[in-house]
Amino acid sequence: MDNVKAESNIEQTFTDYLKDNKLRRTPERYAILKAVYSINGSFDIETLLESLEESYKFRVSRATVYNTIALLINANLVIHHIFGTKSLYEKCYNREMSYTICTQCGKISESAHIRLNDTLKNNIKKFSHTHYSLYVYGLCSKCQRTMKRKKQKVTNKLNVSK
Repeated sequence: MDNVKAESNIEQTFTDYLKDNKLRRTPERYAILKAVYSINGSFDIETLLESLEESYKFRVSRATVYNTIALLINANLVIHHIFGTKSLYEKCYNREMSYTICTQCGKISESAHIRLNDTLKNNIKKFSHTHYSLYVYGLCSKCQRTMKRKKQKVTNKLNVSK
């Protein structure tokens, strides 16, 4: 986690959520929370399980991980992304993220620093938000080059056949 104060706030937010919903405060849930906030960027459940076992020497069942992730989502500490067929999760306490997603190959790039235009800023100010994510869909540079080469081949074939 980034700093002690943020770590304390995140843990307190989770504790308050569990208390308010009369849920048990188990070591497994807090280990999962800590592992989630130690991962930079988005992750899948497999990555989280590996982190728990390798970094924290903590073994939990897949069901416990999924159930705890659901609790963290409800507590506004984790966000669930679905990029095409990929299901990814990400810590979201005090974070703003943007994503570029290639519609051809499915490559996902993340960026933490984005500049919003005035219209978006005004819309966000109209309600109390916990975090936001911006998704931009298009073609990555590799797919753009591939499409340009294919288009060039087709053009060359048409010119040769004339």
